[in-house]
Amino acid sequence: MIGARGSQLSIAQTNWVIDQLKKVHQDLEFEIKPIKTQGDIDTRPLFTIDQKGIFEKEIDRAVAQKEIDFAVHSLKDVPSQLDENLVLACIPKREMVNDVFISSDDSTLKTIKTGAVIGTSSLRRAVQISRKRPDVIVKPIRGNIETRIRKVSGENYDAIVLAKAGITRLGIDVSFTELSIEDFSPSPGQGALAIVSRKNDENTIQMLKKIEDANSRIEIEAERALSDFVDSGCRFPLGAYAKSNGEELSLQVSAFSVDGKKYLYVNKTGRKNDPYSLGKSVGEELREKGVNDLALNWREKVEEWNKK
Repeated sequence: MIGARGSQLSIAQTNWVIDQLKKVHQDLEFEIKPIKTQGDIDTRPLFTIDQKGIFEKEIDRAVAQKEIDFAVHSLKDVPSQLDENLVLACIPKREMVNDVFISSDDSTLKTIKTGAVIGTSSLRRAVQISRKRPDVIVKPIRGNIETRIRKVSGENYDAIVLAKAGITRLGIDVSFTELSIEDFSPSPGQGALAIVSRKNDENTIQMLKKIEDANSRIEIEAERALSDFVDSGCRFPLGAYAKSNGEELSLQVSAFSVDGKKYLYVNKTGRKNDPYSLGKSVGEELREKGVNDLALNWREKVEEWNKK
């Protein structure tokens, strides 16, 4: 029994995991149990909700209580610290990490008109949009991917920015412009899936390990170590992207003040076999550069967005 959110994307991701598992376990049968989470019920902009794990807590509780065998999440929704009885058992091959720009008239972020209204559910993206185009209006937007795309057609949004991975997994046929990682550094864990199981369930863990991607695991471990060290959460505008290359692992991070006026950038390379140390080292450098000061006025930004 597999737990997942009931959204179309979550079900698509879980079915993809099932397909991968059946390639190595042809004799097994799987059943999906949709579970509603706080994030599915609360309609406020995501970064205004001062709580971690709003899209996974109820599902992981079901794993811990043996109501389901494991859970499939979008990894960026999973806190760096899990319940002591749970483990991040598997990280399958990661999708592209880029964000994309979708507009009502096929404009790009560069060419869209002054005063255009651009929707995003992410404070990080909001800040990055405003830095590139200070002449547009950025407003919060909620809803699943399909709903957000429909809102571009006439619900007070001229464009939206969201993750490419979701569109790919859903197979949505929509015109978009891919945004560069340099300008739109992704959320830590973006594009990856997290499969959570009970720590003492050796059989399930061994089954899941057969579809793990080693490079994706290493890259994610570096990004999560960084997140844990600087405690970014949903409301702190920070982007991070780790990439393995041979025996080396690079980690580039962009951090912003919530008004977009201050910006920190770190790009370090470390050993591939020690992603935690690389993430911690980048986090330490960010702290030395004053990353914690960037979040000092985030509450004022929350109040501004709640009024939009």
